Amino acid sequence: MKTRRLLALFLSLLPLLAVAEEVDLSGASLLVSPSIRSPLRETVTRVLQEELYKRTALRTESATKWSRPVAIAVALSSDTALFGTPVPATAQKLTAKDGFTCHIESQGGKHTVWLIAADDRGALFAGGYLLRTARLSRHKILFDTRSAIATSPEYPIRGHQLGYRNTANSYDAWTPEQYEQYIRDLAIFGTNCIEAIPFETPSPLMKRSVPEMNRHISGICRQYGLDYWVWTPVTVDLADEKLFEEEVKKHSAYYRECPKLDDVFVPGGDPGDNHPKEVLPFLKAIAAELEKYHPGAGVWLSLQGFSDEQTDYFYLYLEQESPDWLRGVVSGPGSPPIPDTRYRLPKKYRHRHYPDITHTVRCQYPSPSWDQAYALTLGREPVNPEPFYYAQVYRRYAPFTDGFITYSDGAHDDVNKILWSRLGWDGAESVRHIAEQYVQFFFGTAPGLRVTDAIFALERNWRGAIAENGGIESAFAVWKRLEAACPSLQKNWRWQMLLLRAYYDTYTARRKAYEEGLEKEANAILQAAGAIGVEQAMQQALDKVNEADAYHPDSALRQKITAYCEALFLSVGLQTSVGKHGAKGAERGCVLDFVDYPLNNRWWLADQFDGIRRIPTVEEQLARLEVIRTWENPGKGSYYDNISHIAQSPHTRTVTDDACDVAWWDNGMSRKRLSTQLFQNFPRLTYEDLDPEGRYKIRISGFGEALLRVDGIRIAPVVYDRGLEEFKEFLIDRKYVSDGRLEVSFDEPEESRLNWRQYSKVCDVWLLKQEDTSIHSLNHTH
Repeated sequence: MKTRRLLALFLSLLPLLAVAEEVDLSGASLLVSPSIRSPLRETVTRVLQEELYKRTALRTESATKWSRPVAIAVALSSDTALFGTPVPATAQKLTAKDGFTCHIESQGGKHTVWLIAADDRGALFAGGYLLRTARLSRHKILFDTRSAIATSPEYPIRGHQLGYRNTANSYDAWTPEQYEQYIRDLAIFGTNCIEAIPFETPSPLMKRSVPEMNRHISGICRQYGLDYWVWTPVTVDLADEKLFEEEVKKHSAYYRECPKLDDVFVPGGDPGDNHPKEVLPFLKAIAAELEKYHPGAGVWLSLQGFSDEQTDYFYLYLEQESPDWLRGVVSGPGSPPIPDTRYRLPKKYRHRHYPDITHTVRCQYPSPSWDQAYALTLGREPVNPEPFYYAQVYRRYAPFTDGFITYSDGAHDDVNKILWSRLGWDGAESVRHIAEQYVQFFFGTAPGLRVTDAIFALERNWRGAIAENGGIESAFAVWKRLEAACPSLQKNWRWQMLLLRAYYDTYTARRKAYEEGLEKEANAILQAAGAIGVEQAMQQALDKVNEADAYHPDSALRQKITAYCEALFLSVGLQTSVGKHGAKGAERGCVLDFVDYPLNNRWWLADQFDGIRRIPTVEEQLARLEVIRTWENPGKGSYYDNISHIAQSPHTRTVTDDACDVAWWDNGMSRKRLSTQLFQNFPRLTYEDLDPEGRYKIRISGFGEALLRVDGIRIAPVVYDRGLEEFKEFLIDRKYVSDGRLEVSFDEPEESRLNWRQYSKVCDVWLLKQEDTSIHSLNHTH
């Protein structure tokens, strides 16, 4: 029966498969309904003409008469005819906001691609659909008849923050023309909101003043019919009446200057630390000013950084006051959980996601299973196409929201923006289909080159330990072939970014293997310290690890990285260096400044050896060198965990969800041991297959407190030094290992008075098997 049904379905589809063909629109005229209100009518016409010309060198003439055998017709669903020709009655006409129908009509040798929109802005999205799905090449516009569709977006808010500010790693270097082109690109993929940041300090790279560019962005949104949002944190003390009034006046003045303004978002924190009892009256005041100049615009608040008491105060206020001037709540980094917010928020208020798609570490959605070598070099804002990961994030939280405006600080997250724009329209659209449209529209490469798979390979480069990832070299080989095969794309900034990542990932992977190999050789030298002398051993070991500074086994890759960084600064203003490109700070995408950061412990070893020279006796010096030499390999029957290292934490059962276990010390140039720069606050570890008759001790390296429990029982230390990289040691009674298993956990110390950066940390944990009952500590303060 099942086979019979499948056969019947296949036979029913045969007529459709038989007529599927491409319509040649190369000589088409463009007819746009006068019912589409200005300025959208002119914008839709201009976007189609300009984007088709860029890719085909064909000029698609605008017309008001049906004088050619092929046409692209843009109409509204309310139109019955377009310049005397009936709008097809068979086309499904949508009424949902932003929706459209793409209908192909062929008869009598004439072909028309109808783009029938539910509203003015829907016409822009219909045009974007044609541009994304048509096959465009020199002097050719081909459109597959199977691309006929009737579609409307799942979510009403689909946007991105493009703040013209010094903090951004590229936007501050843009011209007004670059801003318009980028907003156009996003709209072509379904974006309907742009969020600006008006109250910011200028950057030396800016081509226009902050007020001028923000007015320009507002004007672009007006031309394209997009919603214009602003992100306006309040960092003054709103309890001060004078400061309160000054802040309201500042907002009012900006509202008055905006050509278009639809929504104002005031974060409750990050930055800002006002209590909601001050914030809510302020929001009410600016809502009144907003209504004067932009009737119908809305005010939004996030609960970022709110305590439980502050959050409860906010919801009680909503319950008692039910203000109509508040449009909704935004959930961003540091907000209460997204599902909780939707459940607690009265239904009259909307809920917007503010996802961080721009950062990889120390952030809301860190890159999963990321090797420390990438975290140390690529850092927090590298080129980061992670479509599969961010699709998971989107699909997890979208059902609790009315949409999103992403947090972005530069062009580096471009793939992620496009992905979210499409998923906001259709959450079921496959990641592959979205990526294929991205490749087709921005690169125009032949499907046989498999650029989509090459982009996916860059995401896979970041999954898991570098040493265990055999795909990095394969991905690099593919990208080198693409680089050679597509010389016409060498000035395309999107192409440049992807190639930069391919070279950078490979250079880092090769350098990591090379430098770790040098450190292993150095440890072998230290093993002979008793025979050749402490000073001689330290000098030879240091010379060995420092070979990494004198010789780069892949200097050609290094030169390519520099070249692509320079090219990206010229093409899209991407600032990969503080010194060379004027980036605001080292953490803001400065991958060029960290491309050679040590991936072995040579800086740390140099400092350790200086300390050892001050130790008074040779015996103590040798003991300390033995600790260093066996740090990661403590010997048979003993175990070591680098707590947050994905390849060196076999017994660790906990992970952090914000990647704040990756240190950012000394502006990214810390000389600490690499394992010290990874940590957790309260890890849990499990050991199995232990010797039931064995005698063990636990050694911990970290900072601050380490309130150790073994099998749920608090254990007192025999050594307890709290300094960074100093040791704590705990004797483990045989009764705990009698079953061959050990559970290790840590209690949370009372540290509420401290900044989170000063919280206690556990970096390294050893379970050391003892040969006898006498236990000697090798701890030294340094």
